[in-house]
Amino acid sequence: MFFTFISHRGLIAAMTLALTPALWADEGHSHDAPAAATGTALPRFHAVSEDFELVGVLQGKQLTLYLDHAIDNRPVKNASLELELGALKLRPKPHGEDGEFEATLAEELKPGTIPVTVTVSAGEQSDLLAGELDLHADEHTTDEAALAWKPWVAAGLVTAVLAAVLLNLRARRQGAAA
Repeated sequence: MFFTFISHRGLIAAMTLALTPALWADEGHSHDAPAAATGTALPRFHAVSEDFELVGVLQGKQLTLYLDHAIDNRPVKNASLELELGALKLRPKPHGEDGEFEATLAEELKPGTIPVTVTVSAGEQSDLLAGELDLHADEHTTDEAALAWKPWVAAGLVTAVLAAVLLNLRARRQGAAA
């Protein structure tokens, strides 16, 4: 009888540990969901050549560009950029640290795939980089409110399993007493 009780306690502990990983996590740190499920990544593009690597991140009408040397990822100092974003022609301005640039669009871009061409001039080096910016509406976007039910479901499952185990224990004890 004592070993049966211990095995049931171990079973309860194992089920509790197995079914509650979502309850252990603090807000924004769900261990059972991929990071992308809790927010939306900003649209971005990547363009690379033998000499340069450029990443562009679009947030509304604000475009931030990061220019590095392709060989070692060092920021490119004293560079200038000429950017073609679809039909738009922009001259991003240096911002913050070396290799960081910004440009503000007159209006937000329409959804679709937009070709990107960038002319980079840095000292004696000059290069043409090309890429694409994909601005399709994200149909799989979820927000934190949509995921708020998950811990409650896990808690409900744990409660149901514990209740079933306890009822089973009670039935066995009553059967043994009779």
